[in-house]
Amino acid sequence: MQSYERTVYESESGDLALALAGECLISRGVSVYREPDFLKLVDLIHGADLAVTHAEMLFHNYEDAPTHLSGGTYMRSDPRNIKELQWMGFKMLSTASNHSYDFGENAVLTNIDYLDEYNMPQAGSGRNLAEARAPRYLETPKGRVALLSATTSGPAGGRAGEQRRDVQGRPGANYIRHTTEYVVDRPTFDALKQVSEALGFEQQKRDKSSVFAAGGPVDTDTEFHLTGLFPSYDSINHVKFTLGESVERHTSPNWDDLEGTLQRVRDARRMAQWVVISVHSHESGATHDDPSEHLMTIAHACIDAGADVFLGHGPHQDRGIEIYNGKPIFYALGDFFLQNDTVLLMPHDNLVRQGLGWEATPADFYDKRSANDTTGQTVQPIRWQTALARTTWRKGELAEVRLNPVDLGYGKARSERGRPVLAQGEVAQEVLERFQRLSAPFGTTVELEDSVGVIRL
Repeated sequence: MQSYERTVYESESGDLALALAGECLISRGVSVYREPDFLKLVDLIHGADLAVTHAEMLFHNYEDAPTHLSGGTYMRSDPRNIKELQWMGFKMLSTASNHSYDFGENAVLTNIDYLDEYNMPQAGSGRNLAEARAPRYLETPKGRVALLSATTSGPAGGRAGEQRRDVQGRPGANYIRHTTEYVVDRPTFDALKQVSEALGFEQQKRDKSSVFAAGGPVDTDTEFHLTGLFPSYDSINHVKFTLGESVERHTSPNWDDLEGTLQRVRDARRMAQWVVISVHSHESGATHDDPSEHLMTIAHACIDAGADVFLGHGPHQDRGIEIYNGKPIFYALGDFFLQNDTVLLMPHDNLVRQGLGWEATPADFYDKRSANDTTGQTVQPIRWQTALARTTWRKGELAEVRLNPVDLGYGKARSERGRPVLAQGEVAQEVLERFQRLSAPFGTTVELEDSVGVIRL
C-alpha cells in the first residue's frame, strides 16, 4: 500500500486543547444567565477542541422508584439540563459514581436513554459490565477521542454485572472495588480475630456459600479478611488485617476489576488518537487533601495502559496534580456545579433520616440537612471553589495545563448558589494557592499568572 509523507488530515498535527471540569451536580437551567464572569467561563469551554465533565446527577423524570442505597441526595436532574450542559460546551460525560444506582437498575437505563436522546455520549454505566467498562468515542477535527469512566465508591448493588451466554447482565456502573488493609500489632491482631470468631463472622467465612470458600481471599497466620460482614455504604469493598510492628492503613484496588478496565483502556489506545479516563473516588489518604493509595495505583496503571489524561473527582474538593510520564493526573477536580439542594423531589426514606415526617417538603429536608451539617458542604468554602482545567498538546506532547479558578457562590441563597463563574480576587487566589500546595508533593509546579494557574512541561 502506498504511504504518504505529506500531511493529509488535520488531526496529524497532534495538537489538542481539552477542557476538563469536575462534578456537575446540576439541577437548574443556566443558559438564561449573562454575568460577564459566567459568559467568559462558557467561552473558555467552547474555546477548547473538546470539553468533558462528570455527570453526578441522573437525568430522569422520576419514572423509576428510588432504592434505599443513596448516601445523601437522591440525584435527579431534568433531562432538559443535558441541553444546558451542551449549551455550555460540554460534549462528553462520565457517569460512573456512587449515585449511579440511586433509583435502581431501571434508572441506570433511563439515564442512558435520555443521554442518547439528547445525543450526549456517556461512559461508565451500561446494561451490563461490558457496556459500563466500554470506551465511548467522539470524532473531533483534532482526532478521535475515547472516554472511559469508573468509580471506586458506592453501594454493592450498583455494580454492573457480567453478561453470560445464557443470563443477562445487570445494569449498573463500572466499579473498581478496593481493599483496605490495617496493619496492627500482635495483641490487636489476636483480639480482632477473637471478636470475629465470637460474633460468628469466622463461621460465616467457613460456610460453603461464602466468598472465601468460593476462591476468595485466604486467611493466614499473619492476615485475615472481613468481606461483606459489616453492612455499610461501601460494602462493595472489604477489609484486611495484617500483623505488623506498627499501626498503619493501606488501600489497594481489586486487581480483577482494575485489569478489566485497563483492558478497555488498551483497546481505546488502539482505536482513538486521544484517550481520557474519568474516575470517581471519595476515599482519601492520610488527610482529606490526599488521594488514596488505590486511586494513585489506578491512575498510574491507566496512564501506563495508554490513557492521555486521568480525570479524578468525588471528594467534593480539589486535590493535587501529577505529571506522570508526560501525562496529567488530576487526582480530583471539585464540584463544577453544586445544586444538590434544589433537586425537585426527595424520597421519604431520606426525609426520615433527617427526622422529618410524612408532611415534610423538599425545602424542609434541605433546611434540616443544612442545620445538621457541621463539617460538610454548607460550612466549608472549599466545596464551592474549583478550577476549569485546560490541557494543551502540541505535536502529540503535553505542553501546558491552565487552571482557571471557579467560584460557586459560597454562602449565598440556595436559589442562587451552585452555578460556576470565573473566580476573582481572594477566591481565585485561594483556589490557585491550594493547587500549588497540593501539587507540590507530586513534583508539580503551578505558576500564578494573571489569576490563572499554569503548569508548563
